[in-house]
Amino acid sequence: MVRRFVTLENALILEDGCGTGTYARHFRGFTKHVEAFDFEAERVQEAQHDTPHALVAAAEHVPYPADRFDFVFSNEVIEHVQDDRAAAAEMVRVTRPGGRIIVFCPNRWYPFETHGHYWRGTYHFGNTPLINYLPDAFRNRLAPQVRAYTAQGLRALFAGQPVRIVSHTRIFGGYDNIVVRRPRFGKVLRAILYALEATPLRFFGLSHFLVLEKLPPA
Repeated sequence: MVRRFVTLENALILEDGCGTGTYARHFRGFTKHVEAFDFEAERVQEAQHDTPHALVAAAEHVPYPADRFDFVFSNEVIEHVQDDRAAAAEMVRVTRPGGRIIVFCPNRWYPFETHGHYWRGTYHFGNTPLINYLPDAFRNRLAPQVRAYTAQGLRALFAGQPVRIVSHTRIFGGYDNIVVRRPRFGKVLRAILYALEATPLRFFGLSHFLVLEKLPPA
């Protein structure tokens, strides 16, 4: 999916919020020029096994110079940062003109909140139905630890930035845990949901898939 929009071979790539470095490790199969950072030091230490230059940093203060990277990749990160608009601006800043940014983040209209919820001061792990369909005042009390975005809300993060939208759609997940537990059912479920991505029902997909290109200076 990424390779449909980005040339990875010999590209200078930044994984914005790398966790333990899973995607950075895969990108290194296409290019040796991969940088990465994450907010959690323990995860960065693990990522450094494959991406030695991985740094501890916040998405709102990316420790790289402007106009540097051919490709900036952010997978399910921006919904967790303290200031998502600042994090979006930093992604744009460090991308070179003509370079691309890909963002995955939660879709507000997916029927489940996958990050759990709080109820009476107690956190409950797991998928919770319909929380994200509530008005913000109620939704944010139940799931204050994470954001979920409408298409308009996600695009608004990049409003005023020197970028153009190359592609914006919604996708369903891989549901790997279901495939492992019940292989036949899981594979059928996955095939059906992937087929729905080509229909209007993608509106209810798990994640946004947003591709941006940085514009050259005016």
